[in-house]
Amino acid sequence: MEKFVIVGGNRLKGSIKANGSKNASLPILASTLLSGGVCTVHQVPRLRDVFVMQELLTYLGAKVTFDGNTMRVDSTHVQSQEISEDLMRKMRASNLVLGPLLGRFGSVRISHPGGCNIGSRPMNLHFKGLSALGAKITEKFGYITAETSQLVVNVFNIA
Repeated sequence: MEKFVIVGGNRLKGSIKANGSKNASLPILASTLLSGGVCTVHQVPRLRDVFVMQELLTYLGAKVTFDGNTMRVDSTHVQSQEISEDLMRKMRASNLVLGPLLGRFGSVRISHPGGCNIGSRPMNLHFKGLSALGAKITEKFGYITAETSQLVVNVFNIA
């Protein structure tokens, strides 16, 4: 195993280029659904889950281009529509579209997400958060339906 030995007394200086992160890019790409316009996201890694998110955004009506590591998403013509089990089960992070679609359109119906085999990863925290904002969440026949007339943030003054 290699190691770095740092001997004190000298300042470190220089620069590095940080690569994009899948776990940062996927929520950012899902959030472009809120804009109703054009968003440009840089340093997006060219990975399978990112391509699945691109497919999901396109399915919803977004125009998506991927040039190098820059993704441009135009969500002007996105419509909230039922997202099929086939598409949702391609990756775990597909559940990230639930909040943005609910926030923009007031209702959304998606299949349970799929993806990794590392164990149970329940949706209860997503449901709890959206419910706290005023959404009504129902699950039936493997589909999740979320509806709201308006999402509301309650701020409590804790002394």
